[in-house]
Amino acid sequence: GRRPFTIPPLEGVIVSRYDVEASGPLGIWRFRERTRTDASGTPVPKRVRLDAFGQPRADADGSVIVDFSYRPAEVGVLDTSFSARLTIRADGDERTAFRLELLGETDEVTSIAVPVLCETEGTFHGFGEQYGATNQRGEAFTLFVSEQGIGREGNFFEVEGDAHTTYFPMPYWLDANGHGVLFDTDQRVNVSLCVPDDDGVDDVDFEDGGIAYVEVVSAAPVEWTVFHGPTPLDVVRQLGDVVGRPAALPDWAFGTWIASQGGQAAIEQEVADLAEHDVPWSALWVQDWTGIRMNIDGGFGVEYRWEADETLYPRLREFIGELHTDGKKFLAYANPFVDPSLPNHFDDMDSMGLLVRDPDGGSYEFTAPNSPTLRAGHPDFTNPAAVAYVKAALRAMVDDFGIDGWMHDFSEWNPLDAAMSDGSDPMGFHNRYAIEWQRMAREVLDEARPDGDYAFFARAGWTGVQSVAQIHWAGDQEATWSEHDGLPTVVPALLNLGLSGQPNVTHDVAGFSGGPSEKELFQRWTELGAFTPIFRTHDGNKKMENWTWSSDAETIAHFRRFARVHDALAPLFRELADESQRTGAPMLRHPMLVFPDDRATWDLHQEMMIGESLYVAPVVEQGATSRTLYLPRGTWFHVWTGTSYEGGQEITVDAPIGQPPVFSRGEDRVDLRSIE
Repeated sequence: GRRPFTIPPLEGVIVSRYDVEASGPLGIWRFRERTRTDASGTPVPKRVRLDAFGQPRADADGSVIVDFSYRPAEVGVLDTSFSARLTIRADGDERTAFRLELLGETDEVTSIAVPVLCETEGTFHGFGEQYGATNQRGEAFTLFVSEQGIGREGNFFEVEGDAHTTYFPMPYWLDANGHGVLFDTDQRVNVSLCVPDDDGVDDVDFEDGGIAYVEVVSAAPVEWTVFHGPTPLDVVRQLGDVVGRPAALPDWAFGTWIASQGGQAAIEQEVADLAEHDVPWSALWVQDWTGIRMNIDGGFGVEYRWEADETLYPRLREFIGELHTDGKKFLAYANPFVDPSLPNHFDDMDSMGLLVRDPDGGSYEFTAPNSPTLRAGHPDFTNPAAVAYVKAALRAMVDDFGIDGWMHDFSEWNPLDAAMSDGSDPMGFHNRYAIEWQRMAREVLDEARPDGDYAFFARAGWTGVQSVAQIHWAGDQEATWSEHDGLPTVVPALLNLGLSGQPNVTHDVAGFSGGPSEKELFQRWTELGAFTPIFRTHDGNKKMENWTWSSDAETIAHFRRFARVHDALAPLFRELADESQRTGAPMLRHPMLVFPDDRATWDLHQEMMIGESLYVAPVVEQGATSRTLYLPRGTWFHVWTGTSYEGGQEITVDAPIGQPPVFSRGEDRVDLRSIE
């Protein structure tokens, strides 16, 4: 009785040929299509539709084959013999594999687009880490690993990105009706998801309210998998069976992580302040262990290297040992940039041929965010010697200092015209770069800590990163209330990560760039952090101006209380994390995963479930003291008041600071309410 993934009748495969101009200042990638012309200067039609298809037939191996061909409306557009073959094969009981291959000459082909029927109530959830919503129906965007942008207001793309630029895109969606679709490619993908046609003139267009299109920018065969569900949660499990599942989390990961920096005296004082105010915590993470570097805008950055600044931190080894004795952990920072102005790595790696090469054969020095140099190189992760070099540096962090993990930052900047040592296509390897960067951290930490007593958190990803990752954080949100890139973007990002096979999620309390953060923002972000599996603060770019947990007595009390709430939730998060290892089920679940038959939950994106027992609707609007929300079907107890509500309806509840709307399913949580 369910409509599955459907290629609509009479809507054939679209083959395109055009030129592409790519640019990526500051790691925010933009692509422009340029129409080609023939020898006379006449524009060549950009897209043609292969809309003639033959009778499906069975192959000897049990596959079903459908042949498509092109019926030219104009002479000379494409060879009349141009055709494509679609092979459909059962891949076990829970999924079906598709392969679409162009037949004939493909040298001039730029992309292949597959049409998908837009069911009346079909949804398009997921697509990796998306920040504005969870159901992307009605949207059109590009999937390509990128900086998300600073602000995302859409006024100046080179800095701000747009609504869908993201560190962790993925050509995958989940339909709430109970199936999912994953396109298996490393190439850039464009999607148009039931976007209404404004003019209805162009017959070969990606705007059609009844059709979605998935365009893979390559002439290579297009392969995709359809997961059969039948429930959305089944689809997430089936996705994980294909792309893998992240590394397990240690118990201490469910404590509170405190950001600290500024040198040895500063972090030791932070530890003393936490003890003085009786704030529970499990890990200190120090991003400037490699040294302090000022950003262009005056904010605090770090030196790009994989070695300690022992002037800034003269007793780092001893300090980490003391933390370990006290049952605490120490996390650091690493990224793949190699700074030519520092005496640590660039010259050695350059001389050994370990850096990504530019088109002229030299070590690529591209624009990077490491002011004042603004230039950096990248290790060539297709070169085994470069991998060994970087892994040795990461391993030294563990062996020499006792570091328990780190923020595994960046990996979105690898140039699109780079010459990789193994001959890899740089466009495709650009998306894989994030996977290879995390693979090294995972391998190093698995080798150094085979008991799993480590944590690393990254921001970039692509299909398959799940198998080598551990934790993803939501990226560099603005320390503001902006709906485009501030606090309101966090819950959609976390939910979409969970739908896309990454259950281990976190975010910066209270944002990173922009700001400075102020008291109310910090407190509301703290409330959200307490109900996130990994509760972690960040000093932010404007460290000296941003509000922190210790800025005043009221904030200290608020932060201490929610750190204790988070500790009380640790057993639940432990249980859910173990479940995610088996099934891929997110710890933070879109309500649709828990209530798939309640269609009112399908388009929610500012509400989340912790497993199946707690419903969280954080306050993300400045000055708000109440919150209107949809409560799913069932009986719910307001955690802070004990008042019971019947679900299946929209309600408005008081939500002063300190009482974010949290509801317990079928059970009054007096234990949480009593925490001070």
